[in-house]
Amino acid sequence: MATTPELAAKERSRDHGLVRAMGVFAFAAAITNEVVGSGIYRLPASMASAAGTAAPYAYVACLVAMGAIVLCFSEAGSRISTSGGPYGYVEAAFGRMPGFVAGVLLWLSAVLAAGGVAAALADTAGSAFPIFAQPGLRYLLIIGVLGLMAGINIVGVDLAAKVLGWATVIKVLPLLLFLVVGGIGLAMGHHAETPITHAPDANFGRAAILAMFALTGMETPLAASGEVRDPARTVPRALILAMASIGLLYIAIQLIAGALFGAGLMTSSAPLADALGTIDPRWRAPLLVGASFSMLIWLGSDFLGAPRVLFAFARDGMLPSFLGQVHPKWRTPHWGIIVHFLLAVGLALTGTFEKLAILSTLAIAPLYFLACASAVILKRRGVATLGKPLSLPGIPVIALFGMLCMIALVALAQWSEIGALAGVLIGSCLLYLVMRPRA
Repeated sequence: MATTPELAAKERSRDHGLVRAMGVFAFAAAITNEVVGSGIYRLPASMASAAGTAAPYAYVACLVAMGAIVLCFSEAGSRISTSGGPYGYVEAAFGRMPGFVAGVLLWLSAVLAAGGVAAALADTAGSAFPIFAQPGLRYLLIIGVLGLMAGINIVGVDLAAKVLGWATVIKVLPLLLFLVVGGIGLAMGHHAETPITHAPDANFGRAAILAMFALTGMETPLAASGEVRDPARTVPRALILAMASIGLLYIAIQLIAGALFGAGLMTSSAPLADALGTIDPRWRAPLLVGASFSMLIWLGSDFLGAPRVLFAFARDGMLPSFLGQVHPKWRTPHWGIIVHFLLAVGLALTGTFEKLAILSTLAIAPLYFLACASAVILKRRGVATLGKPLSLPGIPVIALFGMLCMIALVALAQWSEIGALAGVLIGSCLLYLVMRPRA
């Protein structure tokens, strides 16, 4: 089915009232900020514990899978540029029910991750400053940081994008510090006395799920595609620019941390800080500060994209209409941001980082599966709502590979987790059938 002017007009009208203010740098920064979050500061220890010396290979395996996913998202995102991101791709390709399920998965993964990251930030602050380990102050810290990020995003998407753009540059400085100081330390002979040889409870599949969590996140900023300038060019360029460098960064950090800290990495609660601490204990402080700042700014990127899914649902009549309102002054979906904030606070106060990270990753796997299939359908139909699309060669083969990788990822989970994911999928379909008459 060929693209029609009516389809393009429909997509533009769905984002009426929003401002297309983000360019390539700002959008790539938002993607980088969302992907390079707390995971890079916390997961090297979990990865080493799960897979031992095979941890870097788990990253490589997930990078290969993510390469196919990124190309499919680039293809689909250059053809359908609307608030909700993958929700819009899947709906355009397969209809409203699959689109609704995709949107639920997108938002659920984002809010689970937001709760986990906020909890991890509070734990990191508590390890650096014991006063924040007290329950009352820990709760206030969680509410405060989530409220700050919600407020910045309510004031305006242009302000939020600029803050995130510069903050992302600042945020990666501790990681670059780790690479430089760690590399120099290794060159000078600072190697672990007890190297990693194996993991006592080796579970490569668990490590792969955790690695995938560290690499996911691009789908959340894509939910703000209705506020991107020249999306047919900006979306694929920003995706490829951001994701091409992140994978190499992760592998390098895992290798250096393992070489410096060795077997101690498996049980560390602050692996990067502890690894540099083997060179000089004074290096721990800047890495702890960097980890806390990284988590804070990641939350800002999450609040930029995820509430737009609620906005998109309400805009299409699938949620109460107040969630689809745009603030009269700041032109942002303020009620969607507020609801996202409240639910993220609840998760952060009651959950733990690793558990929420696993659940978030499993929720995103079927979304990636649907997005890969959507890229094939949208290209076959010649859909292009705003400008000339990317049109990658070989996209059917690339999409098939990505879909098979997502099936394998879910198969690596525990049966209880797979059952919970199945419940979410069934519940989403039932919710759609209930809400459809209002659409």
